[in-house]
Amino acid sequence: MKPPARGMEAFASRDFRRFQLARVTAILGAEAQSVAVAWQVYSITHRALDLGFTGLALFLPALLFLLPAGHVADRFDRRQIILICYSVQVLCTGALVLLTHAQVHGVFAIYVVLFAIGTGRAFSGPASSALIPHLVPERHFVNAVTWGGAIFQFANITGPALGGLLFTLPLHRLVADTQLEGAGIVYVFNLGALGWFLVLISTLGVRPGRMEKRATSLKVVLAGFRYVGRHSMLLGSFSLDLFVVLLGGAVALMPIFAQDVLHTGPRGLGMLRAAPAAGALSMSLIMARFPFRRRAGVRLFICVAVFGAATAVFGLSRIIWLSLASLAICGAADMISVIIRGSLLQLATPPEMRGRVSAVNSLFIGASNELGEFESGLTAQWWGAVRATVIGGLGALAVAGLWAVWFPDLRRADELSAAALRAPTAENAKPEPA
Repeated sequence: MKPPARGMEAFASRDFRRFQLARVTAILGAEAQSVAVAWQVYSITHRALDLGFTGLALFLPALLFLLPAGHVADRFDRRQIILICYSVQVLCTGALVLLTHAQVHGVFAIYVVLFAIGTGRAFSGPASSALIPHLVPERHFVNAVTWGGAIFQFANITGPALGGLLFTLPLHRLVADTQLEGAGIVYVFNLGALGWFLVLISTLGVRPGRMEKRATSLKVVLAGFRYVGRHSMLLGSFSLDLFVVLLGGAVALMPIFAQDVLHTGPRGLGMLRAAPAAGALSMSLIMARFPFRRRAGVRLFICVAVFGAATAVFGLSRIIWLSLASLAICGAADMISVIIRGSLLQLATPPEMRGRVSAVNSLFIGASNELGEFESGLTAQWWGAVRATVIGGLGALAVAGLWAVWFPDLRRADELSAAALRAPTAENAKPEPA
């Protein structure tokens, strides 16, 4: 077999290729759907706080089901868990189609469906994250994480723009005897994407089986928290993402910026949502071809600082191209951070612990994204969208400086390899109580 080109090593694995094709399909549908949900909710209530509640509805299941989700990912076939969870997503999107067709004018039912979607994500997230190391050899893992980020961001570019386009498509004029329009068209598109995802995942050859061999107990279920708490590098990495995105995330407020600040409408909203992904995709392609070898911790903190500063610029901007450029820089900086943090998570964690540690990470990510949307909506209700975004960006900049001082092990992280990352964490870990 011809060896893969430089920077493409992970694609030598058949299962990795199929898994990433499935991911790009599902993310396209999910991102398009998120635009439709946000615009639909804001069109009904015209309140920033209600946009925040969409993020809260998606986040709460990650908090409620954190412990069982991680334990399930280590005890059962991770591929089967993913299939079950995304079957739940199909039912939820079907419910959104029915609600839109019935022209429901309240948002409570939408929040209920979002909570169910969040429940599926709570269980599929740790299983998906813990499955990736089984798809490629360890020497290609960082390359796999880099390409996984690139594929994710490609879908993030295309998905929101596609959602904005489909939302404005007059399908009822193009196809006779159909009442589909607006959000309903987007939801039907996502149904097709989810169906194709399930087909591809079902063809994966990997069968990791049961990783955790011990009997179920509270100590086993809580092992992920204890492991993260004893390893300051992981704790610093997870909490850094939590507070930076919690403060600096402006995604939930983009409908307000699109409509009231930049005056660009639904298609402009799609452009704004796609801009961070465009920057992230560009950076991930560069890093796949020219990966860095050393000084991972220092690079992480520099990128977080750039993310906070660019967020503040976005909040101050009144020009569409400057807003798009600022968001693209946010995405590029965040992409480097994602690759470093994703590598730290998997390479510094033993295989039998990855599900539970990934579940802990999912809680931090969920808090930084979905709970961050709620925080953004709440602060925008108090201070206005512009002031909330600027203050959040400056807050993220401050967090980068504080974490660099408080977590020296993370700042000193150098080579991204299991041998380099597990040795220092094992040396610096506090002894686990018997």
